[in-house]
Amino acid sequence: MTAKHIQLPLTADTVSELRAGDRVLLSGVLYTARDAAHKRLFETIESGGELPIELAGQTIYYVGPTPAKPGQVIGSAGPTTSGRMDAYTPRLLALGLKGMVGKGRRNDVVKACIVTHRAVYFAAIGGAGALIAKTVLSAEVAAYHDLGTEAIYRLQVKDFPVVVINDSYGGDLYEEGESSYRSMP
Repeated sequence: MTAKHIQLPLTADTVSELRAGDRVLLSGVLYTARDAAHKRLFETIESGGELPIELAGQTIYYVGPTPAKPGQVIGSAGPTTSGRMDAYTPRLLALGLKGMVGKGRRNDVVKACIVTHRAVYFAAIGGAGALIAKTVLSAEVAAYHDLGTEAIYRLQVKDFPVVVINDSYGGDLYEEGESSYRSMP
């Protein structure tokens, strides 16, 4: 299966073409945010404040990159467990977030919101943070500098490898894989 090359930010048309199981290479701007940044974004929304980044059409990568060594753009940048962001995700999707990248399953509420808001959840390969970092062309703190590695970074990426796990039609690669495994003789 050939990987699909996708230019970020995501559009509604691009999202509609993706299906669970598709291999994708992302290029363009990707934002990072982990637990602490999500909590702060959510608190800002709840208090009626202005978000430090525009969410519409954007993709957030659940990662807290390690500091870059001399000569590197970024340190190791492997995905973190997505479920820790599930409490905040429905609200961010309602504000126009179109893509998320992490590892692991999403809860049923998030999966329903992915369908409702026509978004997509990608998985990156856990344990491959050093390899993934090689797809990052530039990295700069976009918000919440005080959070250190959990700050929101603006990454410029080229051919960042992911797989579609949850598509905008309700497809779920994890469920499909388990189902086919259970049906084996």
